Amino acid sequence: MIRSELLQALAADNPELRAEEVEQVVDIFFDEIAARLAEGGRVELRGFGTFSTRQRESRTGRNPRTGDSVEVPAKRVPYFKPGKEMRERLNS
Repeated sequence: MIRSELLQALAADNPELRAEEVEQVVDIFFDEIAARLAEGGRVELRGFGTFSTRQRESRTGRNPRTGDSVEVPAKRVPYFKPGKEMRERLNS
């Protein structure tokens, strides 16, 4: 599902909301998740899963075009762990 499909599904389920309001709700939802992760926190949605970040160490990578070695700096990356209910639905 892509963002536009999500907006259409939410609009269909909530006909009392205008399209702009549905889009605003989705924007706020994703912005709040991103802001919390940027602060180093985590977001738990019961029955769905948990969003958090993981630390990646610096490493030596390789430029695929030239084959030269390139230093890749340490960074934080987003991580998602599905909840128990999500795993059960996927494996049933």
